[in-house]
Amino acid sequence: MAPRHEKYYHAPVMPEEVLECLKPAPGKIMVDATLGGGGHSEAILERLLPGGKLIGIDQDDDALRAAQARLSRFGEAFKPVKGNFRHVASIIKEFGLKNVDGLLFDLGVSSYQLDSPGRGFSYRGDVFLDMRMDQSLPLTAADLLRDLSKRQLTGIFRKYGEEKWAARIASFIVEYRQKKEPISRSKQLVQIIKNSIPAAARRRGGHPAKRIFQALRIAVNSELENLKKGLEQGIDILQARGRIVVIAYQSLEDVLVKKQFRESSRGCICPPGIPVCRCNNVPVLKILTRKPLYAAPKELSKNPRAKSARLRAAEKLA
Repeated sequence: MAPRHEKYYHAPVMPEEVLECLKPAPGKIMVDATLGGGGHSEAILERLLPGGKLIGIDQDDDALRAAQARLSRFGEAFKPVKGNFRHVASIIKEFGLKNVDGLLFDLGVSSYQLDSPGRGFSYRGDVFLDMRMDQSLPLTAADLLRDLSKRQLTGIFRKYGEEKWAARIASFIVEYRQKKEPISRSKQLVQIIKNSIPAAARRRGGHPAKRIFQALRIAVNSELENLKKGLEQGIDILQARGRIVVIAYQSLEDVLVKKQFRESSRGCICPPGIPVCRCNNVPVLKILTRKPLYAAPKELSKNPRAKSARLRAAEKLA
């Protein structure tokens, strides 16, 4: 049986657009904050040599092993690190760096993670509800479903899944575990969700379990909190004229990225009518994508999962 990393796959989304926005060139130092299988990193590294370096960060052991195998030909130019991009500033410091020339964040879940039964991300099939991107994290999705109150579950489903039927689904979950057993399998949860949503509503908006699985995954991995910290640190460690590129796959991520870029690109925020600026607020970013970029039809024909991807880019001001 082949090692798990040999089966790791994830087609890099919008690779040409990433390169165009990131502008890798010989001698530059860049960070792929979401290394995955190394697809984006490979394309970037080919343009960083000679003299450049790429630090690849991922919290998934399978992804790291796959990327190391794929990128071994780049030798010392590639530096893989197990970690979370919320710590990107301290990670580059370990390599004696204060600043970098570019950062890439390709958010969400890889095709491998979605399709791997042992990871528990998919609502198709019947798998254990794990959903941890980093297997050393203490809590699984099954733990949350077992331990959280109706109010807590409702909050997660509303905040991270934008689920209209959040309270009703949470109520059905609590009733099920009280009368029958803890919910630990995807098939159990999907059936409970279907039972709790009126038939007419189930026929609209895709799979009825999609938003609940998204919400649980975000909660288990603290994804939005990590993204906020990662963006703040990433912008801070960029060199002047360095670039940051972010690919988001759902609205909560994209709104957070858009807000952070907008705030970092704002100048004076003093109230109108004040003759002299007192806030001393100075823009640190120039937004390169006023509207997000989307995958081209040609790419979508080969990789339908790229359909929801939205790319935003910005450049650090001097």
